Formats: sequence, structure tokens, C-alpha cells
Amino acid sequence: MKAEARKAAFARRKVAHAQGRGAADAARGHLLEAWADHPQGVVAGYMPIRTELDPLSTMAALEALGHQICLPVIQGAGRPLVFHAWTSGGSLKDGPFGVRVPVEAVVLEPDLLIVPLVAFDKEANRLGYGGGFYDRTLERLRAKGSVRALGFAYAGQMSPEPLPLEPMDQSLDGVITETGLVGRARRA
Repeated sequence: MKAEARKAAFARRKVAHAQGRGAADAARGHLLEAWADHPQGVVAGYMPIRTELDPLSTMAALEALGHQICLPVIQGAGRPLVFHAWTSGGSLKDGPFGVRVPVEAVVLEPDLLIVPLVAFDKEANRLGYGGGFYDRTLERLRAKGSVRALGFAYAGQMSPEPLPLEPMDQSLDGVITETGLVGRARRA
């Protein structure tokens, strides 16, 4: 079921990306508004790959507001992500799956995760690439205390029906798109 949902989601994301001029800027505004009342902290973003909505200008804006920025680093199959400090324009190297990661390995624990995804539904459930990295990571971070996770995606990535879920799947606190916040925006 997830394989079929993922295939359809990649097709929707490709179309949304092709039509998404200005989407990253609009999404940045919505994320900054959603996070405006939170104190300065640590925000985990991501380096965009393929047709993902690009969060780099959002991360730079959060950094300018005094937040520390970090990027996810894959430790290996079946393990949660770790997050390494990064500043806008900082040095990067190739990491697993062709994702760029910070050269220096200064580990940070995020208060907010800006999460890439393949698809989401109206309840802020997320369909990722299938490795379970963010699910394991969110489970670990939520067990330790308050952390928020906001998907960052094109509105066209929303699934017209509920996503197929498994017991280990972690829902997001909301999804930020160029049209606004989608989901339950759960309080941490």
C-alpha cells in the first residue's frame, strides 16, 4: 500500500515542483509566522534533494532571528538521525544518499524539525522515502521532551485520502505549505 501511495505522491510532487514558482518564499513566511512566539532555539532543516521544497531561505531567516541551525545526518540503517550544527553558507560534504551534510560534526538537539516529505494528509501524517529515519528520530526526541516537527512541502503534495500508516509512523505537528499551515498544529 505504501509503495503505491509513494509512487502517486512522487508524481504529485513533481507536478507541484514544476508549478511551484514562489512557493518556498510563501512557505517561509508561513513558517516564520507559526514559529514567531517561540524563543530562540535549535532548528533542524534539511538540504533539499530532487523536487523537495527548498527550505534554505527559511533556515537563513531563522538563523538571522538568532536560532541555531543544524542539518540531519544519517548514522546508518535502522538508526535515528543525528543533527550537526550548520550556518548558512557553511562547508558541506557528501553524505549518505547524496545528501550534503556539515563538514564539522558538532551535534545539536533540535527544538524544531523542518521535515521533508513525499506526501502528507490533512491530519499531518507524513509519507517519507521509506527508511524510517524521521520516525525513529521523532520517537526518540519526543520521549526526551518537547520538540515540534513541521513538514515543509508544496500544497500539491497533500494526499486526497488518508495515508497508509504503520504503528511506528510518527505524525507531524503540522505541515507548512505555500498556502499556510495544514494539520493539527499540536502544542509541544
